[in-house]
Amino acid sequence: MNIKITGTGSYIPTDIEKNEDFYNHEFLNSDGSAINAPNKVIVKKFKAITGINERRYAKKHLNTSDLASFAAEKAIENAKIDREDLDYIIVAHNYGDVRHDSIQSDTVPSMASRVKHLLRIKNPKCVGYDVLFGCPGWIEGVIQAHAFIKAGIAKKCLVIGAETLSRVIDPYDRDSMIYSDGAGAVVLETTTDEGGIITHDSATYTLDEAHFIYFGETNNPEINDKRRYIKMYGRKIYEFALTNVPLAMKSCLDKSGINISEVKKILIHQANEKMDEAIVKRFYELYDMEMPEGIMPMTIGTLGNSSVATIPTLYDTILNGSLENQEINKGDIIIFASVGAGMNINAIVYKH
Repeated sequence: MNIKITGTGSYIPTDIEKNEDFYNHEFLNSDGSAINAPNKVIVKKFKAITGINERRYAKKHLNTSDLASFAAEKAIENAKIDREDLDYIIVAHNYGDVRHDSIQSDTVPSMASRVKHLLRIKNPKCVGYDVLFGCPGWIEGVIQAHAFIKAGIAKKCLVIGAETLSRVIDPYDRDSMIYSDGAGAVVLETTTDEGGIITHDSATYTLDEAHFIYFGETNNPEINDKRRYIKMYGRKIYEFALTNVPLAMKSCLDKSGINISEVKKILIHQANEKMDEAIVKRFYELYDMEMPEGIMPMTIGTLGNSSVATIPTLYDTILNGSLENQEINKGDIIIFASVGAGMNINAIVYKH
């Protein structure tokens, strides 16, 4: 028996925020000083670095748990399972339900309990819990579900990554243009089909790196409220990721015994186009190879960075045939990889 993803689903919000919509924003440096450049120049530089043209924001009446349940419904339907047979619902997120125009994150009850409620699952033996692991949270949830099934304490698990980052961004911070909303979900279960999760690897770096991504005050010193926003040290994250993520991917692949030439796709967290390209290029350099064309599908250009939702959303989009010039076929070797707040890194080698 193998442990495989048997169903996928995603929810992509319909509200589109284009780069031009930021032309009238007042962007400030972290010390509150004015940025010596017009917004059109700021946005143009942002696009050149991140590759983002637009991002998606959830409707005002929807919360993270709503988005998660929408993606979950699709994954359950795609897997053709009875939802009452689920043993675990694992929801990866970072900020819980943040209602529109609220200054507080709500995580009681947990996102998993809320999703189970929204799915109307009656079975009390279906256990729900949350994973707080930064952007790599969905991958870590898949790793945990795999462990539960492998240990014989579960047969079917639902793993979701969902976020509404539009509710926790500082409008005076240029980095606010990076973030977006969305949700992706998968069902994992035992199957007689060939393939599944082959190897996985995770790591947490905290000695100097723990606070590279944090919650901080607005860049506008004239605003006096208690709200906190997602903040990051972009250069430090870039250097950290470029050094450590390729090594984690190599460690995971080497443990699998699979030759790098067999890898068909690398689904990496959609964090920053230039950074992701540099990571995958460095990964191939570790094998004295050039990065193959088309190996790294990207959705960040139109969907932005939705944290834990980026990889499951990307995976579902490809399987649905909705990403141009990209496909995943039965038997293909895939690497899932992510990096994010914590600082956490993980990777999975998977046979589709």
